[in-house]
Amino acid sequence: MSLRFTGSTQSNMATLTVVTLLYVCLAGVGVYLMMQVFVKKNHAPYPPGPRGLPLVGNIQDIPHVKPWLTFAEWGKKYGDISHVNVLGQHIFVLNSVKTAVEMLDKKSSIYSDRPVVPMSGELMGYKQTLPYLRYVALPWLSITPWRRFETRRFLERTLAKPDSLQTHIRLTIAAISLRICYGYEVKEDNDPLINIGQRALDQFSRYGLYGDFIVDFLPSLARLPEWFPGAGFKRLARECRETIEEVAAVSYKYVKDQMAAGTAPKSFSSDLLKDHTLTAEEDHIVKWSAVSLSGGADTTVSAIYSFFLAMTLFPDVQKKAQAEIDTVVGPDRLPSFSDRPSLPYIEALAKEVLRWNVAIPSIDHSTTEDDIHDGYYIPKGSLIIPNMWFMLNDPKTYANPSEFNPERFLGKDGKEPEPDPRTTVRIESPLYSECNAKVLLHRICPGLHLADASIWIFTAMSLAVFDVSKVVENGVEIIPEIDPSSGLVSHPKPFKCSIKARSDKALALIQQDTS
Repeated sequence: MSLRFTGSTQSNMATLTVVTLLYVCLAGVGVYLMMQVFVKKNHAPYPPGPRGLPLVGNIQDIPHVKPWLTFAEWGKKYGDISHVNVLGQHIFVLNSVKTAVEMLDKKSSIYSDRPVVPMSGELMGYKQTLPYLRYVALPWLSITPWRRFETRRFLERTLAKPDSLQTHIRLTIAAISLRICYGYEVKEDNDPLINIGQRALDQFSRYGLYGDFIVDFLPSLARLPEWFPGAGFKRLARECRETIEEVAAVSYKYVKDQMAAGTAPKSFSSDLLKDHTLTAEEDHIVKWSAVSLSGGADTTVSAIYSFFLAMTLFPDVQKKAQAEIDTVVGPDRLPSFSDRPSLPYIEALAKEVLRWNVAIPSIDHSTTEDDIHDGYYIPKGSLIIPNMWFMLNDPKTYANPSEFNPERFLGKDGKEPEPDPRTTVRIESPLYSECNAKVLLHRICPGLHLADASIWIFTAMSLAVFDVSKVVENGVEIIPEIDPSSGLVSHPKPFKCSIKARSDKALALIQQDTS
């Protein structure tokens, strides 16, 4: 997290700084005095953490570049729970799976809330989307055919232009999401829904993290007019709000137009709209549920790009995975979901993708009431940040965590399998029950099942037909750098790799008709 103070022009930066700092100081004094008068005293202590400044607390301690690394250092120094206070907002960072399960799962009635986020939630308009809600029931999504179809198209695109790997991944995952949510088939080049959807994802990833703007800690600043010095965040928020509202409106109109014409294919939205007369509130819920599901694809993009990075850096893993596919599936067809139980190494590889390069290093929770946990006082309205990155890279849990090693999940040589990372990720994700007609979405992103299946089929189908290796330029082998980005969704640093068809039979499989 970082604190952004934005102005309209360079010429008023000095005035902006003075005004902003004055605002912060006055607000800090107000918060401090209000706390002294109104906050109920509790004799239980807060967990340990960095020592803050008078009035403003730990405003200078909040990390804005790869915050999970700073949070991990806090864990080493202060224990499984560390505490900071920024302008009266209590923030608790969790650095162990055990603590996260005890608080977020076993005490979910207290810890399942979402914080009120003035910037991204209120001003940018994302409070209408599922990540800001606690519990929602949605229909189960039957999506296997579209995912396999679009993944095959991905193989074609990548073979034709391997240098555009990340672009192909984004296009394919977006195409799968739009098929599922709206029954929309993307155009190969310059698709309008793809373009606006990507703009919305970029804006949310850049500006949506809690605490990036001072207004998140001082909500009263949201009342300032756009032209006021220091209120440049209002302009950013308006632009982001216009983008996400356009995404929701255009996509939903497409479904309704198709249904009116009698040509709407089966999709999430059409299933909820058909044979129903919705109230205005229900129509609003369907509209924003759909855009939430389609917008959650960025984490899957990150995971699949991480998979190709791992195959570039760890060729021995690639060879073992390909040998399993060759034995079980053979060279005459592509893997399908029916092969999944027979491909344990591919299953382990997909798990390792989730663990090795964590797409969402942390997502914020909020408490609905006061709590005492392990003797520490956790006030109502506190921000709870589980450091998922450290939980999945803790050397006490995962041997040599920087190494990409699927065999850690297979329990070979008499060793117990290491914990399934999906169990940890589910602390932050929905709880699914595949035998039910409904899915209970608990606490976060409704896309864990979608992402898990997408990662698996991309992994299996790509390894069946591609050899991925390091690029050689001027006789020098280029070794990609492992440097995940900051932001709400963390992506691997762009890298070069060589992607070629494994054989003539693999080439024929890629070029099969996808119509």
